Amino acid sequence: MSLLDRYFLEPLDHDRGLQQQVHDRLVEAILDGGVTPHLPLPATRDLATRIGVSRNTVVLVYERLVEDGYLTPVRRRGHFINEQYVRQQLNVRLDYRPSALFRGDEAEGKAWTERLRQHPSRHRNIVKPANWRDYRYPFIYGQVTTDKISIARWRDCTRLAGTPYHSNAWVGDLIDADDPLLVEQIISRVLPQRGLKARPEEVLITIGSQNALYMVGQLLSGPGTRVGLENPGYVDARNIFAATGAELVPLPVDSNGVVVDERLAGCNLVYVTPSHQSPTSVTLSLQRRLALVEAARRGDVLLIEDDYEHELNFIGAQRGALKSFDNSGRTIYLGSLSKALFPGLRLGFAVAPEPLIREMRALRRLMYRHPSAHDQRAMAIFIVEGHLDAHIRRTRDQLARKWTVMQRELARLLPDCRVTATTGGSAVWVRLPEGIDCWDLQRQAAKRGVLVEPGDIHFIGDEPPRDTIRLGFAAIPAELIAPGLAELHLAIDDLRRDGP
Repeated sequence: MSLLDRYFLEPLDHDRGLQQQVHDRLVEAILDGGVTPHLPLPATRDLATRIGVSRNTVVLVYERLVEDGYLTPVRRRGHFINEQYVRQQLNVRLDYRPSALFRGDEAEGKAWTERLRQHPSRHRNIVKPANWRDYRYPFIYGQVTTDKISIARWRDCTRLAGTPYHSNAWVGDLIDADDPLLVEQIISRVLPQRGLKARPEEVLITIGSQNALYMVGQLLSGPGTRVGLENPGYVDARNIFAATGAELVPLPVDSNGVVVDERLAGCNLVYVTPSHQSPTSVTLSLQRRLALVEAARRGDVLLIEDDYEHELNFIGAQRGALKSFDNSGRTIYLGSLSKALFPGLRLGFAVAPEPLIREMRALRRLMYRHPSAHDQRAMAIFIVEGHLDAHIRRTRDQLARKWTVMQRELARLLPDCRVTATTGGSAVWVRLPEGIDCWDLQRQAAKRGVLVEPGDIHFIGDEPPRDTIRLGFAAIPAELIAPGLAELHLAIDDLRRDGP
C-alpha cells in the first residue's frame, strides 16, 4: 500500500460529487506529505481503477489541481507536486508564535465583561436545537423542507451569474450600492404583488429583513423613545429595540391582529407583523389596517411593517401591505427574498422614504458595505426567469395542504387545546389545557420524538404566561403530522398522570 492509498481507504460516496471528493482527498494527501515530491502521481487510468471512478473524473481533478498550483505537469513523465507552492501553503498553515502568547490570564474573562457596553447574549432568546432533524416529528418554525426543483434552479442562476455577461455586476466592490437589476426586479415584480410602488432611491438590499430592522432600530430608536410592540410578538424585534435603550410598550393581539387603542398614544415607533403575526399567525384585518394607519397619522407615529409570509394566505384574497394604505409616508416596509425560499440565503430589502434609506445605506456601509453582489445578481436572475414565483406557488400549495391537515388533526386529537384561527402561514399558536406547562410539555414531548416550541418567550415581561406553544409545520412531512400530534396528545396525558 502506498502512502496515497491511505487517503482512499474509506470508500467514496457515490451519491455525492465524486470529482469533489477525489479532489479534496488529493489536496489533503499533498499537504499532509502523503505524496512523494520527486515521484509522479499515479497515472490517471491507474488511480481511477484503484479508487473505483472513471478515468475522466481523475483527469478533471488533475487539471484542476494544476490550475490551482498544487501540481505541475511534466510531459511524458506525469504530474508532480509543485513543491514551492505547497511549501507556501504549509507555511501559512503553521503557527510560529511564541508559546507565551497562548498562556491564559485568569483576569482576562472578567476584564472583557467589564468593558462590554452591551450584553446581547443575556437577552431572552428563542433557543432551537441544532439537531432538529433528528426528531421524528419536528414541529419547528422557520425551517423548510428541501425543494429540489428550486435548488436546481438556484444552482443554474448562480452559474449564470458567474458568466462574463454578468460578472461585471459583482466582481468589483459596490461600496454602498446595490445590484440595479435586483432593485429593478423588486420594484417591478415583487412590490406590485403587495400593492406597493417605489423608486430605486427608496429601496435598500439587506442581509435579511431582520438586518433591515436592526438598522432601523439604530437610526430611529434610543433612550427616551417609546416603541410599541405586539404582545406576544417577535422576540428579536423586542431585543433589538431593548438594546437601544428604548421603552417597550406592549400592544395586545387578538384574532384580528394587533389591537389599535389608546396604548398607541405617545409611541414614537410601532412594529407590526400584519400578514401573519409572529407568533400567532393571525392576519391583521382590513379595518385594523386602516385604523392603525390613521392612528399613526394622528399621533405622528412611524410604523415598521415586517411583512414576512405575505404569500402564505390560504383563505380569501391576498391583502395589500399595510404600507399600501399609507399615503402619509410613515410606514417602513421590510421584506424577505429568502425566507420562503432558502432561509440560510439571507437576502431581504427595505422600502422607505428616501431620507431614511440614504441613512440606512450609509450605516450599512459601515457595517458590511453591501450584501454579496454575486448573490444579488443570482437572485435577480432567479426572479427574472420566473423561478421565485414558481417556488412560491409550489410552497403555497404544499403548505396549504399541511395547514388543512393541521387544523383537522388538532381538532380531532387535541380537543382540550385552544387553537388560534388563522387564514394561513406556516405555524399554529396553541393554548394548552389548564395545568399544563409549556416547558414541561416540551421536555415530555421530546421523549416521544416530538419537537414543539414553548410560547412564553414571545411575551414581554418577567413573568410571561407558560400555557402556549407554537407548532411550525413547514419542515415536517404532511404524512407525519397526524401521528406527531397523536404523540403530543400522549405527552399531555403523561403530564396529567405522572407530572413533569
